[in-house]
Amino acid sequence: MNAPITRTLLIAMALTTFSATPAQTDQHQDPQREERLAWWQEAKFGMFIHWGLYALPAGEWKGQSYSGIGEWIMYKARIPLAEYEQLATQFNPVKFDAEAWAQLAQDAGMKYLVITSKHHDGFAMFGSQTDAFNIVDATPFKRDPMKELAAACAKRNIKFGFYYSQAQDWHAPGGAIWQGPHEDAPAWENPRWDVRQEGDFDTYFNEKAIPQVRELLSNYGPVAIIWFDTPLNVVNVERAARLVKVVRELQPNCLINGRLGGENQSDYDSEGDNAIPDLSRAGAWETPATLNDTWGFKKNDHHWKKPEDLTFKLVDIVSKGGNYLLNVGPDGEGVIPLPGCDMLRVVGRWLKVNGEAIYGAGRSPFGGEFGVFSKSKTDRHGKPLFEARRTWRCTTKPGKLYLHLFTWPTGKFELTGVKGAVTTAYLLADPQRTPLQVTQTGEKVSITLPEKAPDTIASVVAVEFQNQESQEK
Repeated sequence: MNAPITRTLLIAMALTTFSATPAQTDQHQDPQREERLAWWQEAKFGMFIHWGLYALPAGEWKGQSYSGIGEWIMYKARIPLAEYEQLATQFNPVKFDAEAWAQLAQDAGMKYLVITSKHHDGFAMFGSQTDAFNIVDATPFKRDPMKELAAACAKRNIKFGFYYSQAQDWHAPGGAIWQGPHEDAPAWENPRWDVRQEGDFDTYFNEKAIPQVRELLSNYGPVAIIWFDTPLNVVNVERAARLVKVVRELQPNCLINGRLGGENQSDYDSEGDNAIPDLSRAGAWETPATLNDTWGFKKNDHHWKKPEDLTFKLVDIVSKGGNYLLNVGPDGEGVIPLPGCDMLRVVGRWLKVNGEAIYGAGRSPFGGEFGVFSKSKTDRHGKPLFEARRTWRCTTKPGKLYLHLFTWPTGKFELTGVKGAVTTAYLLADPQRTPLQVTQTGEKVSITLPEKAPDTIASVVAVEFQNQESQEK
């Protein structure tokens, strides 16, 4: 048995915080943007897919294993273009099943899906009239998996989006290239390693990037998100504005993520890879994250996160105001590794019971549950170290608190600083929603809990308030 847990917390915000929509930052006050974001702020959980030619070497090249993320193998191994192009002649993912992929996303409780249409290696995973280096023209597969996946998602009411590397392109003349260092790769004096990469960036941007973005937004039905990445120092305000113009002209409702480049032209912010803020933050934001250590498939990466950790991260992110975009990396045959599928389905089963506390839910009105900054320890940047707590989290909707208990208390769970009169509390895992005993004295609330937790991952207690609207200031 665990010792009784008592949490004395001061609410930093009034009960107006109990809303499904986080407040937006000043630079994003745009009514049309708010309309575009409505479904996304309800969705909270999405699937990212990194899939391309890099799935064939799967982290190895000419007998040598390369550390780091799988989709960077061309860069890390300095593979000549002519040799990398040979991968396309071998790429025949006959086990690809768009219906199975979309069904996995649905089973996991994910509401949107974003897939790499072109990563930094320059290879288009769709039939492109702009450049022949694509899955339809350059491989024996000859099919357009993007069309199949878009249809499979539409059938399940899953929003569909594309990742597109707008700046980096290691195959096209003039495409930008990271100047390093990247993970364990050195900072080369010349980031280019093949004479065919030489060229003018604007030529690449005008003749490949913009036309391919037009193709993606014209040929695949409604596109919910265009997910740009690594603008480096080349996608300036003017170039970013040109991409925004294309998106708004062709698909006015399509969201643009926070890695476009330029200034304040995105619909929502993108956190760093696998980065979750220490504390709650306002605005629309998303954490892109991996199931193991890589994005693109690597055959020797078996460092799978546990379902309990994935569920905690989902709750933690939503309680801080964000969305969780969780990646899978299919192999060269088009198969999503089974361990990842199994873990996602565990999260999905948890959401079937507790999804009310995630979908459309807003930030915690508390804050102390996230942790504290150390008074004596510092991080690698010399700043106070944040000491995270993982015992519980809180998400909200108008008139409701959802207490996600990752460590089950013995006897009672207590909150201090609660604004408003509690009318009832119950477990989401209880189909009858039997009221739990609640004692309230002023701003202190005590909830009597059963001896055993109904869920081994996290049990959610819903707390309802009376006349919540009257509390708003």
